[in-house]
Amino acid sequence: MIQKTYWSIRIAIITAGLLSMTTEIYSQSSARIGTYDRPVGPSNQARSVTYAQHGMAATSDLRSTQAAVEILQAGGSAIDAAIAANAVLGVVEPMSCGIGGDLFSIVWDANQKQLVGLNASGRAPKLATLEEHRRRGLEFVPTYGPLSWSVPGCVSGWHEMHKRYGKLPWAELFRRAIELAENGFPVAPVIAGYWDAAESNLLDTPEAASTFLIDGKRAPRAGDLMYNRRLAATYRAIAASGTDAFYRGEIADKIDQYSRRVGGFIRKEDLAAHKSDWIEPVSTNYRGYDVWELPPSGQGISALQMLNTIEPYDVRAMGWGSPDLAHLFIESKKLAFADRARYYADPAMARVPVRRLISKEYARERAKLFDPSRAASNVPAGDAKFLHGDTIYLCVVDKDRNCCSLIQSIYHGFGSQLVPGDTGFALQNRGSMFALEPDHPNCIAPGKRPFHTIIPALVTKDARPVLVFGVMGGDMQPQGHVQVLMNWIDFGMNIQMAGDAARIRHEGSATPMGAPQQPTGGTAFLESEYSLATLEALRKRGHLLSSGGSFGGYQAIEIDWQRGVLAGATESRKDGAALGY
Repeated sequence: MIQKTYWSIRIAIITAGLLSMTTEIYSQSSARIGTYDRPVGPSNQARSVTYAQHGMAATSDLRSTQAAVEILQAGGSAIDAAIAANAVLGVVEPMSCGIGGDLFSIVWDANQKQLVGLNASGRAPKLATLEEHRRRGLEFVPTYGPLSWSVPGCVSGWHEMHKRYGKLPWAELFRRAIELAENGFPVAPVIAGYWDAAESNLLDTPEAASTFLIDGKRAPRAGDLMYNRRLAATYRAIAASGTDAFYRGEIADKIDQYSRRVGGFIRKEDLAAHKSDWIEPVSTNYRGYDVWELPPSGQGISALQMLNTIEPYDVRAMGWGSPDLAHLFIESKKLAFADRARYYADPAMARVPVRRLISKEYARERAKLFDPSRAASNVPAGDAKFLHGDTIYLCVVDKDRNCCSLIQSIYHGFGSQLVPGDTGFALQNRGSMFALEPDHPNCIAPGKRPFHTIIPALVTKDARPVLVFGVMGGDMQPQGHVQVLMNWIDFGMNIQMAGDAARIRHEGSATPMGAPQQPTGGTAFLESEYSLATLEALRKRGHLLSSGGSFGGYQAIEIDWQRGVLAGATESRKDGAALGY
């Protein structure tokens, strides 16, 4: 309440043009990075960087990170550890991820000295045609419910990664997750907040209520013990039979039966037809660092487009948190997301000019639209609807310096908010990302992948990985990638400070508090460390300003090749931990 009131006063002051009448510590030419009374080291970070020699994991929950480190210490690869960590997160953070969703990863193969990507996202069911949606009188795919489903790709993704890079037995990767689901776990504070926000929707169906609510009635609070013995049974089946249990066996039968009962499109044959794909990551060079993302159907290349737009400018001279840098960042996002809305789709069914979009030449052409003194109001800023997703990101590096950058999601909180029978997990609502306009590249079609927001990232220098990182959270993800990289590369922040620093989030079609609906230009949301002087300068350039919502969730591992150590970070916006050995 204090934070909300504080921001309301700040916005009111700016809107009324009363900045000159206000004196406070934040009235500097730029923002202040949050300060903490730390006895040693930089005060501008919430916690210490974690250091280790052999292996390290960083995830959004301590239990998940512990599971990953246990696998590393047992001789498992970074990929083994990432799968184990992801399985645990499906237990302890079920609103954000799980086997009812999709997965993307970037892997550095230390032996081959090769970077590879995995698209383990599912496709639209055969019955999910444009004609069927129109017959039902729909103008858009529903956000929730059975029509929002696409085939879950997560379990297939785990299998593909383990088959190619695993060292430990498949079943061993699920041991810790099964124990937590069976014997219970205390719910972490931030996760408890997400759980509480979904309580009323989970009460709508008996399967969801009995799976995710205490006594089928209420969401767990921070510190409450929670159990999911149904998910434990599902994990045991997957541990014993692999992907066959999920895509062809008893779990597939349960999904099929539930889908038919509630009017969904998914059938067992859709699950059996699923295939995950190894793909080639793409990159741009930013000030000597090669930044790697996955090509569409995800939005990763929008981060590369933004970096290409920003690189010609002297960011360090502008100053961290300055009006000039904030303005440049917001405008570069608008340009990239305009292309995202027009071009990003399943490349198997639509032409996506990736190489052109991420080229420096194209960035120079697009940069001609940038006005240093004025916010653009005629650049389409992304899709018509804001893409706010609940996601987990994790990263692992092992003793051989194999790296796994992994992101996994069921999209919105608890996905479609439907649980197929007694399986213990929610099915994603990623199918709601499809368009129902026949000329749109992301128009729904059987067997087509929807546009995706979840994106892992990795940075190399001199042909070796130096940073494995990601920022979860819908549209915030590429914006978070760019801000973290500027903090780390341009301003020399360590990886903990780079994630803790205040962020900006631009939304294409949102409206600021109390303001009339704006047709174009969008709204810039800034965290509270940004100074009143910066906010006023942005307002004078035509930006609409607001606060609140999610600014992402960041994990990172830096590889110090010279000293032979790993550095890990996880930000205070989540419940996470970075641990190593």
